[in-house]
Amino acid sequence: MVTAAPGEERSPALALVNTRRLSATGEVDDLAEPRAAAGWLRRHDLAAADLGPADVARLGELRGAVRELLAALAEDRVPDAAAVTAVNAAARADAAAPQLTWRDGPLREWRSTRPGTADEAVAALARDAIDVVGGDLGRLVRPCEAHGCVRFFFREHARRRWCSTTCGDRVRAARHQRLVVEQREASAE
Repeated sequence: MVTAAPGEERSPALALVNTRRLSATGEVDDLAEPRAAAGWLRRHDLAAADLGPADVARLGELRGAVRELLAALAEDRVPDAAAVTAVNAAARADAAAPQLTWRDGPLREWRSTRPGTADEAVAALARDAIDVVGGDLGRLVRPCEAHGCVRFFFREHARRRWCSTTCGDRVRAARHQRLVVEQREASAE
């Protein structure tokens, strides 16, 4: 099981982007097939209806567009216009409206007109991406600085540079190995 990057618990769009990553055995895609994608959606409290290959492709396209938005935000550049268009179109995939619920006080929730559908899940993920990029969390988006890592996280601590302790450990181990090699080479001269 992969450790969630900081912020994934607050943003399903961030978690979506991190469903494609590199591991010691190669590239991993948590949405590669309908059953895995449906399970991922259920774990993130999104629609878990039967998904087909077309639904998986839509999730993959949205993931790519959201990744482009987060990368542009982290790199302080304008995102590709196609990514903005794709996220906006995905947000319109399901008509939803804010609804007021009352649990220990007022709470605004978006309610779908087509609950349990892939449209609901895609639209909810796109709306979350828009909220992240256009809101207060946008300034916290950072790519992991570990070599080979492609995940993003919310940097809420000034010293945090990696998406997980695993990435941090890899960086520290590589740095230590470089120092050992340099010391050997220096003493051999």
